[in-house]
Amino acid sequence: MPEDTQSNHPAEVRSLLKELSSQVSQILVGVDRHIFVGNLLSNIPENQRAILRNYFDSFLMKMKRINASDIDLGGHGAAGMIWYRIFGIKKPDTEWGTYTSDETSFLIQNILSERQRQFLYDKRNLDFSYTVVENGKSYRFRADMYFDLDDVALNMRAINDLIRPIETLGFHPNILNTLSLLHVKDGLTLITGITGSGKSTTLDSIIDMNNHTVNGEIIIIGSPIEYVHKSDKCIVRHREVGKDTLSFKEGTIEALRQDPDIVVIGEMRDPETIMTALEVTDSGHRVYSTLHTASAVESIDRIIGEVPSEEQERVRLRLADVLQCVISQKLVPSVDGRRALAKEVLLATPSVRAAIKNKNTSEIYQMISESGNLGMVTMEQDLKQLFMQGRISKATAINYANNKRRMEQLLSLSTVGN
Repeated sequence: MPEDTQSNHPAEVRSLLKELSSQVSQILVGVDRHIFVGNLLSNIPENQRAILRNYFDSFLMKMKRINASDIDLGGHGAAGMIWYRIFGIKKPDTEWGTYTSDETSFLIQNILSERQRQFLYDKRNLDFSYTVVENGKSYRFRADMYFDLDDVALNMRAINDLIRPIETLGFHPNILNTLSLLHVKDGLTLITGITGSGKSTTLDSIIDMNNHTVNGEIIIIGSPIEYVHKSDKCIVRHREVGKDTLSFKEGTIEALRQDPDIVVIGEMRDPETIMTALEVTDSGHRVYSTLHTASAVESIDRIIGEVPSEEQERVRLRLADVLQCVISQKLVPSVDGRRALAKEVLLATPSVRAAIKNKNTSEIYQMISESGNLGMVTMEQDLKQLFMQGRISKATAINYANNKRRMEQLLSLSTVGN
């Protein structure tokens, strides 16, 4: 067994899990079964809950040792095992052994409050943050608990405890100026990409840069709050959806009465939040947010397409006026077995704004590709640069390109040039 489990008496934990599971009636199925587990947890002695929690925390502490970004357990798909994602590859960790569905339910429901458990039963899904304190240091995790074929499942992602300096992310000086409140006081900046593409890391780097260089106030609305920033030149407020505010929309509206210079909206995930974010930006504030899109053009089209048809023209015009920058990014496998950041960067120049207003967003890709002097870059151009630097393979460049034909053309040109 791993070192962590030895310090938490695995035999005692296994015995306790077996004893608790024996009290669950085989007649109960689905959510009712997990409600019974939750009620039972509420009534066991606190020292037993502490034993289970310490054992669960040891799963998370191993993540730090092995550089895992995510952990998964529970649900039909996990097959009773603990799974870790390390440098993009997810696989089970056989050292932990296996657990029954009920045992896993006890382990993962035990980290929830009664209110959180009730939300999980009602909504079948729960987003929350979780903290482990070891040797006086706090480690934070972003968590999502959900149901998988009637069983409770959990994913947790480790939140970086260190901020990457914005200068290390490879942005052009002009882009760094655009991201800074010191140079641009208003407008909307989007960080986009699929889940696990490093959006939160980039967003935290931008917040950190502003926090240390400009006097003002930053309000972060997250679900959940991930990295907790320490106020420096800025007052940094953290408002977690479900705890400190009811929703992204409500938190964004409330922010207007809290005298912010920057409003960070963790995700624009519904039409109401999109409309509210544009209104806040239109009122003269600086807004940063994220979207689950793979390219700059797709991000623009997604925002317009998400709102009701009768609102789309108004949103199109407003977006054209307030948009400042779109950063679309991916984490791609590098030749050293780790991952490299590939990105597409769009600046809202007068030509880009005109293309949005005139419904000609298909022209924007070409504008990006021809505006390297301003700091713009297409995903394909950035992948080519990573390949030329020897950081990624040719196959990786092609596989992760949004436009594979254009990627092959760029690589062919580089070969001819050599």
